[in-house]
Amino acid sequence: MRQWIAIGAAVGLVAVTLPMLRKHDVELAGLLAKSKIETNGGPVVTREVTPPPLTDIDLTRIDDRGNIAIAPAHGNRRAELSVVPKYQRAAVALLRGGHVPEGAVVMTDIKTGRVLAWASYVDQGAMHDVASEATAPSASVFKIVTATALVEHAGLGPNTKQCYSGGEHAITAKDMIDNKKRDKWCATLAQAMGRSLNTVFARLAAKHLDRGELEGTAQKLGWGQDIPFDVKLAQSTITLPEDDLGFARTAAGFWNTTLSPFQGANLATTIANGGEMVRLSIVASVKDEEGEIYKGPTVRMPIKRVMSEQTARAITSMMEETVDSGTSYKSFHDRAGRSYLPDIRIAGKTGTLTKPTPEGPYYTWWVGFAPSDKPEVALSVLVANGAKWRVKATNVAADMLRVYFADKNVPGVRSPFDSGSVARRD
Repeated sequence: MRQWIAIGAAVGLVAVTLPMLRKHDVELAGLLAKSKIETNGGPVVTREVTPPPLTDIDLTRIDDRGNIAIAPAHGNRRAELSVVPKYQRAAVALLRGGHVPEGAVVMTDIKTGRVLAWASYVDQGAMHDVASEATAPSASVFKIVTATALVEHAGLGPNTKQCYSGGEHAITAKDMIDNKKRDKWCATLAQAMGRSLNTVFARLAAKHLDRGELEGTAQKLGWGQDIPFDVKLAQSTITLPEDDLGFARTAAGFWNTTLSPFQGANLATTIANGGEMVRLSIVASVKDEEGEIYKGPTVRMPIKRVMSEQTARAITSMMEETVDSGTSYKSFHDRAGRSYLPDIRIAGKTGTLTKPTPEGPYYTWWVGFAPSDKPEVALSVLVANGAKWRVKATNVAADMLRVYFADKNVPGVRSPFDSGSVARRD
């Protein structure tokens, strides 16, 4: 999944959003260099050590066999994680059972920012931390960014209507022109999100946004940024073309941006928190031969507000269309139209794109959270398949949410691993 990445960011815009994120990293680095520091529920180093406590934590080797998930760290250190072993085992089993060449699942607790599952799966070749990498195209998940910019900069909303034609697999200059004779279909912005209508997003972006507004929104949401976390992460990237058609294509999710599964979960967690980005964490504690040397955050740690609560509600309502009647409907309902998660509102966004090479993998995404009216858990799933495939990201996402809510004993929800459980539709 490693590919060439062009990291593009306008320096002036980066300066607006990057300092706050950098500040958190600097504060954390300073914290790790000191001993016995109290931070009102934030990370605590209980004993000064060299190298710092979070050095060399390997999330590709998570041991989920006990009651507490653990991962190896520097030397003989051991990191105890916030990961829930049951959810971790389910995520790995779903990726393995789907015979995917590579994939990742990241699940977070909305309120606390704790990571509940961090699964990277590689069928062949050297193991690597897929969840932390940003080599896959953002695809239509980037429509969330475009929709946010349209709401905040252009004053559009879920009910804004745009007529369209073409654009199912590509967008041409002809597709960008409003034409009453050719535009046989119309959709609201919410319907366009749910059904992933490329031309609707491309035309609305071309009409209402400039490059600074779209790129600035992407950077606020984490693209081109170093987001604070317990292990090293690759930046999700954005490179906006200079030409108008390239800009419109990018706004619709065609190329020019990449996304990491971590960033997908971070994005969903942010929207679910009403537009406030919180620091995600996975390390609960680190211990060496003498005892504990680090204790992770015990309270919710806000980073900054990246969109208004009103905008977050608007984006949530658009994302609900994905499961209610859009590209994830079949994955979340049986053949009779009955929901696998009855009475649970779900906000999500799918994405599908291939690399610009003949041998490139077939990427699918699902990013979202549930319940959308009272969020508990956010989820990001990436699946990279070959020409033949068994599951897409939306299938894995539906099953992961079934695992979570069945574990919470929600009436009417059965885990896909339960004996006699109804099989999910593909």
